[in-house]
Amino acid sequence: MSKTYKALIMIFTSLALAMSGIIIAYILFKGVANISPDLFKLKYTSENVSIIPALISTFFTIVLSLLIALPIGIFTAIYLSQYAKNKVFIRVVRFSTEILSSIPSIVYALFGYLFFVTSTGLGLGMGFSLIAGCFTVAIMVLPTIIRTTEEAILTVNPLQAHASLALGATKIQTIFKVVLPEAMDGILGGIFLSTGRIVGESAALIYTMGTDAQIPKSLFNSARTMSVHMYVLASEGFHVKEAYATAVILLVFVMGLNFLSVKISKKLLG
Repeated sequence: MSKTYKALIMIFTSLALAMSGIIIAYILFKGVANISPDLFKLKYTSENVSIIPALISTFFTIVLSLLIALPIGIFTAIYLSQYAKNKVFIRVVRFSTEILSSIPSIVYALFGYLFFVTSTGLGLGMGFSLIAGCFTVAIMVLPTIIRTTEEAILTVNPLQAHASLALGATKIQTIFKVVLPEAMDGILGGIFLSTGRIVGESAALIYTMGTDAQIPKSLFNSARTMSVHMYVLASEGFHVKEAYATAVILLVFVMGLNFLSVKISKKLLG
């Protein structure tokens, strides 16, 4: 029986690797030949369809969204794992985060449009802007950050926290000096997953950030990320080849982020 399970595991693992390989190979085959110097010009025009403004907007979106989501997510996880005593309240919060993580992107897009973009009703009237898109995406990645951080904290050996408290440290000192450093590996994993979702998101950003192809000059300017840029090029039908080239650059960008993330995590974890 164990041999059967091992064989099934190997088969499905091979299928997953094969599908990933086919997708990557197809993107590279269709896109590499269409990469040109025009794609890397600083200013976007309808002739060069430059990727640089979208690349810069993507970087801004990642940084701003994580700056919004990380403090809320990490402190919520600390409260749930270290301070909350009411089991009903904990279950409600966990259930809510699970519901939020299962909501489709288009629902977040509609909420972001009505609450952040428009000025009618309860709308904040930010318009199609970088900050509206970042707030929307921050809400989307919040459940991932909360759950991964909480699970990482709960896996820390409680004896370490007890030893810290026995030596005279306060609870807050123990959390920040002992618990969080030990849980850093899991916390970073949640951050990397969130970054991947931010980079790949398009529906929520189209309805909140807009599709302006220029580098945003302020938080209240419209912009487009790389995934939105690729979608717009493909849907217009005039620059399909450039859309494939953008997909290659996006793939390289994501791989570079993953490589950088691994290096940062290794340094932080010693």
